Amino acid sequence: MSVSRLWTIARLELLQRVRTVSWSVLLGVFGLVLLGVTALAFFAYGGWGPGGPGVYSVVVLVTLLLILLVSPTLSGNSINGDRDAATLAPVQVTLATTGEILLGKFVAAWITGLAFAVVAAPFLVISTLTGEVNPWAVVTSLAILVVETGVISGIGVALSGIIARPLFSVAATYLVVAALAVGTLVGFGLIGSAIASEGVSHTRQAAYDQQGNPECTDGSSNCYGDVDKMVCEDWVTTTYRVPRFDYVWWMLSANPFVILGDATPTRFDSSGNPDDMFGWLKTSVRSAQIPPELEQTWDECDPANYQNLYSGSSDYRTPEQIISETVPSWSVGLGVQLALTALLLWWAWARTRTPARTLPPGTRIA
Repeated sequence: MSVSRLWTIARLELLQRVRTVSWSVLLGVFGLVLLGVTALAFFAYGGWGPGGPGVYSVVVLVTLLLILLVSPTLSGNSINGDRDAATLAPVQVTLATTGEILLGKFVAAWITGLAFAVVAAPFLVISTLTGEVNPWAVVTSLAILVVETGVISGIGVALSGIIARPLFSVAATYLVVAALAVGTLVGFGLIGSAIASEGVSHTRQAAYDQQGNPECTDGSSNCYGDVDKMVCEDWVTTTYRVPRFDYVWWMLSANPFVILGDATPTRFDSSGNPDDMFGWLKTSVRSAQIPPELEQTWDECDPANYQNLYSGSSDYRTPEQIISETVPSWSVGLGVQLALTALLLWWAWARTRTPARTLPPGTRIA
């Protein structure tokens, strides 16, 4: 493996991309979108001070979204596009090995994707300087953003080496990205609802007259809260379906946005609420790990209910408590993504190596 030959392949690939007008237009559109998103985030979070973490997290999440939308187009035809243009075979007969060609194109696609992160840099700096942004959140989120860009670029390059037609490889790359970003959510929702358990609810209510006043044993109508005087109805038991998302929460671990939110450190305010979108995303995903209560009891004639009502006590968990009681999953999800990328790159190497034993019908060589 020669680093010099690998970089030569990557440099040629980069020069081929940056010389096109569409590349500059795409970067310009990317910047305009981020400008609008940053402005809206400032208005939504109140701008400076406590709103800084929220603005920063929104900019990073939108940057990741745009990279997921753009990278498949830039990397999904790296190898088969050169084969169609009859420029791959001349490179294959040089001293460059199949691995060097494949990794060179992967590095070029990765750098191309990171160019969009560079366009987002001014907006990230502005949102960071608004104040109160956790430095560790900045470091972690940017590291995850770089890695996710590499994963999507690697998948696109690999599929371009596996699939003969550029159009199909680009479409397949989009399908893989959609499966990770959207399919995990759909599968989580559908499977979690399909394996629902049976919940049981036991309720007993106080008796009320036609005017809505409680019926009292002493004949009055102002005994609400005084369980000794309230007239109570019979117990009613009902059953209902309870989705078991706690069985399938792991399906979300490979989602790029879940990895970004779950890996980024979270700070909380005095009420236990996150100060940015990363924290709220983490709270939503971690909540799925908590098993639901399958049996609930509500007795309007129980004095304890009125004590809880007036004392303010309840079973409500703050986001800080939810995150502390559950386990992170971002490392597992990122490992799955890296393993998938490595497997596809190996398959692409096997399909691209020379001398080739067989080629798909209609493959252009030179």
